[in-house]
Amino acid sequence: MPMILFACVVRVRDGLPLSASTDFAHNRELQERKQQLRKMSKALSRFPERGTVKGQDLNIYFVSSEGVSYMAVCHRGLSVAKAFCFLEDLCWAFKARCDSKALSLAARPYPFLEFDGTIQKLKQQYNQIGGGPALEITLAEVQDDLKRRPPKLLTVEELELAHELANGHVEPGPASGLNVRLEPVAPAGILSLVLNIMCASLNLIRGVHLMEYTFQDDYDALWSVVAFLLAFVLCLFQCQLYLFHSSHKRVKSFSLLAVLVLCNAYLFGLRNLWQLLFHTTVACLATALILSRKLLDRTSDCGV
Repeated sequence: MPMILFACVVRVRDGLPLSASTDFAHNRELQERKQQLRKMSKALSRFPERGTVKGQDLNIYFVSSEGVSYMAVCHRGLSVAKAFCFLEDLCWAFKARCDSKALSLAARPYPFLEFDGTIQKLKQQYNQIGGGPALEITLAEVQDDLKRRPPKLLTVEELELAHELANGHVEPGPASGLNVRLEPVAPAGILSLVLNIMCASLNLIRGVHLMEYTFQDDYDALWSVVAFLLAFVLCLFQCQLYLFHSSHKRVKSFSLLAVLVLCNAYLFGLRNLWQLLFHTTVACLATALILSRKLLDRTSDCGV
């Protein structure tokens, strides 16, 4: 039975498959591991550079380098060192044959079909008894490197969590161990934060001022006080939502915008039309910037 059953090359930035080996096996566990590979490819930026996922009979190994991840499904009887040796050889072969500019511009899956043959030959070489002529020297180097920098052992639960994070379905917990960062704050974002804080301050000042008259005279303006103070809190929530990652960001941002618009509409009479237009525009700008600010890939600075 072959020790290396499947291998593929994936772009880390967006999980685009670049090349893969051809396999004719219909092993159920192999299909499950390949399904896990597809999920992993969408969240590679949240994983370390090297990792292992253990299964019942088949394990997944991956190495990421310069914006590209090299992944393989291997039988558990294959040593960890030999599996990573295969991935290192695959990495060198891909870098030698593929242009970085073509890699960055690739838009469709499997743009490097000609590399499939190289993967097949490398698989055959490693699946042979002895593993190839120059394997022992490379294997010794890889074994030494693995002792100094052991690969991260990932669980199936961590894979599922990373997949959910990549799709924005869950919020990362403090113990998840996954690196979730947003893109740097843009100049437009700084402007939006300043305007939001200004609107929040105006709402607080007007609300407190109106509260004094309400408690002294009558309670007719009580709901106007509530509208001012609620708008103050919502403006701060918009700032928080822009600065920090959150699950269900789209739903939260549109909900905040809708309530802010309703609060300002209720305050018509206490504010003139231009003031209402200003507050509504600031809220809309903040919503647009919240939705446009994306997660930062761990490899976004690799030039690939």
